[in-house]
Amino acid sequence: MDNLPKTWDDWISNFKTWQDNVGFKREWMGDFDLSIQFDWERAGDSIEFGDYEGRAKWERSLQVPHQSMRDALVSMITVQGDTEFASVEQQRHLLATAPTDYDRYAAARIMAEEQRHGWQMAYLLMTYFGQQGRREAQKLLERNAQDGDRLLGAFNRPMPHWLDFFCYTMFVDRDGKFQLGMLSTSAFKPLAASMGPMLKEESFHLGTGSNGLRRVIKAGVVPLDMLQRFFNKWVSTAHDLFGVDASSSAHWSYVWGIKGRWDERKKLESGLAVDKEILNEEARGHYHEEIVREVRKLSKHLPEGSPELYVPHENFNREIGAFKRQRFTTQGEAFKGSDAEWEDYIGSQLPSAQDEEDLKEIFKLDWVAEKPMTTKQIASGIGAHA
Repeated sequence: MDNLPKTWDDWISNFKTWQDNVGFKREWMGDFDLSIQFDWERAGDSIEFGDYEGRAKWERSLQVPHQSMRDALVSMITVQGDTEFASVEQQRHLLATAPTDYDRYAAARIMAEEQRHGWQMAYLLMTYFGQQGRREAQKLLERNAQDGDRLLGAFNRPMPHWLDFFCYTMFVDRDGKFQLGMLSTSAFKPLAASMGPMLKEESFHLGTGSNGLRRVIKAGVVPLDMLQRFFNKWVSTAHDLFGVDASSSAHWSYVWGIKGRWDERKKLESGLAVDKEILNEEARGHYHEEIVREVRKLSKHLPEGSPELYVPHENFNREIGAFKRQRFTTQGEAFKGSDAEWEDYIGSQLPSAQDEEDLKEIFKLDWVAEKPMTTKQIASGIGAHA
């Protein structure tokens, strides 16, 4: 790591090299403000939960009581930053095949915001965590989703086309919303203060997914059974992102006050007791309930008489946790057939090679309903030259 940055300007120079290496042209950002943003008021002044509840939130890493806690913070910030840059690496090529001008704008804006979020995490590492932080900030620019060495498996998965992208922004980016929300009450004040602006931007990513899928349904070109298979693929991926069910790291992060529950403040106000042994499972449950509601909204746009789209059960197609590689149906029932029958079943519930071939022809049609751009979106120049 010969180019370990010593200053923030050094890191920015390395970041520009990363942009060049992944083929993201800076002009695609238009007038987007790639900057560091904090919401100190929303972050709060006092630690809100855990063993240090009531004390002043830590504003510098040396105020954090123990090295193990600082290491945990560095790990959380690093993982969050890693996902942001990985998403750009996964999605950049889609700008060339956007189905509409609006979709090109939306994808370019999402990638610009993901880069800003990655900047924010790198800034925290560079500013607050010394050489350890500088080393991790540089590694954010050295791992690459195309090489399969990003930290979380979901962010190494190929995203060959726009149907994947709409499902990804609907389901995987929604996991991101939950992760940011759980960090928004962190005892480390610069991290908590980073989350407010990031959450505001993340809402556009989720809207892009739900709006895109609604327009896919409205166009009526993609077969609904195929669409369901892509839901199954990306929902099960998102379920995995919440981690193992009984997580010691989640337990200690709560004890130390550095990562809370989803809607932590509301739960504290209502007096809802915390079960530190199932924090990941609890968050996954909240996520699952939310996407069930969102998919029900999508189903309202289906042609009359069509079977409703649905969210597969949390146990289906899992690669992490207690149900890893166990055989469950999309409805959560244990599969009782033979190995061959299981292969037939799972093959019928996830996108197939034939689906991918069929999509090549579908993408030649008007498979997404048009969405006009606003005057402000056009004037921004975001994605205009992609």
